Amino acid sequence: MRRGTIPGSSGRVRPMRLLGDPGLVAPCEEVTAFDDDLAALVEDMFATMYAAGGVGLAANQIGVPLRVFVYDCPDDEDRRHLGHLVNPRLVAAEGITVRGPEGCLSLPGIEAGTPRFDEAVVEGFTVDGTAVRVRGTGFFARCLQHECDHLDGGLYVDHLTGLRRRRALRAARRAPWAETTA
Repeated sequence: MRRGTIPGSSGRVRPMRLLGDPGLVAPCEEVTAFDDDLAALVEDMFATMYAAGGVGLAANQIGVPLRVFVYDCPDDEDRRHLGHLVNPRLVAAEGITVRGPEGCLSLPGIEAGTPRFDEAVVEGFTVDGTAVRVRGTGFFARCLQHECDHLDGGLYVDHLTGLRRRRALRAARRAPWAETTA
């Protein structure tokens, strides 16, 4: 992205993959080419995330099995965190475990109290190959962990147990969009 541009302003909104799509449960591949195609993907991801009203989006959620995610997410102090990570690795998830509301653009309209660590550190690269380290606390830490899970083929419902899990999956089966994911 060029400095000073609005992320996603030159991107196109892509269709969202929903629960049941096999691409959501397969681990993503490492990015090997830091080129114009990667930059265009990141732009499309921002455009798609904003159109869907999300705070984060992983590439496999739009059918691209690469280790890339974007975010525009506040932390608990309402500070905005805006960026993207290529080939991210969650290098630390620590602090207290907080059960907080969590949803997903691939399970629209469904939210559940999900346990996550209150602090997270992710290392990766920008679209031009520059190494970056992103540290998050509170809600932003939750977002970082959530997006890293996606790239490993996981969903937030995988962290749920018992009644919470059953309720979330039942709601997904009954959701209007569930018919499109057969």
